[in-house]
Amino acid sequence: MNEGGRTDPAAKARISRRSDPENGVRTPANPEHPAPPVASEPFNSDPLGLAEDAPLLAGWLRYTADVAAGRLHPFTTPGHKQRHNLVGAVLAGDVPLFGGPAPIKRATDVLAIAEHRAADLWGVDYCRFSVGGSTHGNQALALAVGTPGREVVVSRTLHRSMLIGLVLAGLRPVWVRPEVDAATGLPTAVPVATVAAALKQHPDACAVLLGEPSYVGTIGDVAGHADVAHAAGVPLVVDAAWAPHFGFHPDLPAHALALGADAMVISAHKALPSVTQSAIVLARTTRAGGLLDVDRLERAFEAGNTTSPSGTMLASIDAARALLAKHGEPLCDGLLTLVGHARRRLAAVPGLAVLERVDGAAVDPSKLVVLLAGTGAHGHAVEDDLIAAGLPVEMADRDTIVALVTMSDDDTSVNRLVDALIGSVERRRGTPRPAASSSAWTVDPVTVLPPREAFFAPHEAVGADDAVGRVSAELVAPYPPGIPVLAPGELITAETVAALHAAHADGVRIAYAADPTLRTLQVVR
Repeated sequence: MNEGGRTDPAAKARISRRSDPENGVRTPANPEHPAPPVASEPFNSDPLGLAEDAPLLAGWLRYTADVAAGRLHPFTTPGHKQRHNLVGAVLAGDVPLFGGPAPIKRATDVLAIAEHRAADLWGVDYCRFSVGGSTHGNQALALAVGTPGREVVVSRTLHRSMLIGLVLAGLRPVWVRPEVDAATGLPTAVPVATVAAALKQHPDACAVLLGEPSYVGTIGDVAGHADVAHAAGVPLVVDAAWAPHFGFHPDLPAHALALGADAMVISAHKALPSVTQSAIVLARTTRAGGLLDVDRLERAFEAGNTTSPSGTMLASIDAARALLAKHGEPLCDGLLTLVGHARRRLAAVPGLAVLERVDGAAVDPSKLVVLLAGTGAHGHAVEDDLIAAGLPVEMADRDTIVALVTMSDDDTSVNRLVDALIGSVERRRGTPRPAASSSAWTVDPVTVLPPREAFFAPHEAVGADDAVGRVSAELVAPYPPGIPVLAPGELITAETVAALHAAHADGVRIAYAADPTLRTLQVVR
């Protein structure tokens, strides 16, 4: 990896220069940056010429071309041998890392080159590509920051993957919570003063773990959190799953590492055009003056890494990295233009609002969050209309719709979404109401046992009402956003049970519970 976490001048220029409106990408109609190829095009298509800077992608293209031409018949895994005669086209494009983009004995060398280029682009000395999503990345970082029994300051609204990471690592959480915006019911940010107070009260804490930005795009003071964490001598680790494009346009926030964080996890498959389940772990380690031990971090990453990684996934991460390096700013400019236009159209509808600003936090300008309370329309009914129109969205609850717009969208797709949203809201109008806050944002846990101890303790299933006053052995989360309302080791209260039942009755999927109907809950015996 690059020495000292330095970024070369060309990479810095790619990140910092302002976009030229005349040359920026506003829709895929721009001939310099065409739309992604449709599925019917050959696998060896590389419309933007990324392979010259993406060794995994180049190897993947060679492999699939050789198979298609009959020059290659592998006697390696996967067992489908690149043939579709048994189970069909579901296998299309599936290539292993080992023996795919490079010969088996050289594949890790090619992977290391691709990861080095990503580390250089983000200005750090450590990078790993994960085929286990941000879940794997979060859990690797939990394993890297401390030893069993140590305390860690952690946001209670982090994704469940990090909470299970605490179980795996045996860390004891010191919970901190974001403030909630009264007008929208949505989370804003964890105050820096809250984290500073937690570190002062728990001087043995080994790290600070935060999620920035939140699921709805609100962003706290990452630089301030880095300052207080470093003053306490501990690293700041950020789950930045929704922010792989931050730092690549002057109107987007800087990424967490540029603001002083020691490590971050980004999901390449969310805002970037990468294969589902692909993610990147980036860190500034002790060899570059950071606070994370590089050897421990590498062992932690490999502990949960598969020994049969998908070459297709890894090549798609490599391609997404090359895309950001080569075209990141104009593509982000097009994304911001699309979201800004959608926000203006939606905000003009009586009673309808979009999340653009809240007190105490910034808001990701590329995130489209639609607020329904002022229309009286129910989010689940609107979601049903959108699904029927062929426009499923990332999240819907009673008062909120989150639609993921990315650089793969264009005017046609976004205008179709906005038209359908407006039409549904007009059909579903009701009496305006105050916005309600999801229990995912307001949970105030009482931790009775460390998560690891509760997870492995003898347990039993009891009726939900009988579980009140007992200690949870399981993790229960309304999904999305996948933020647990109950975690192992927490006291089950009547308020928690009521909130979960209300969410379930309102049509929210209850995830990870042994009994998703919530008739019973798993408790420590």
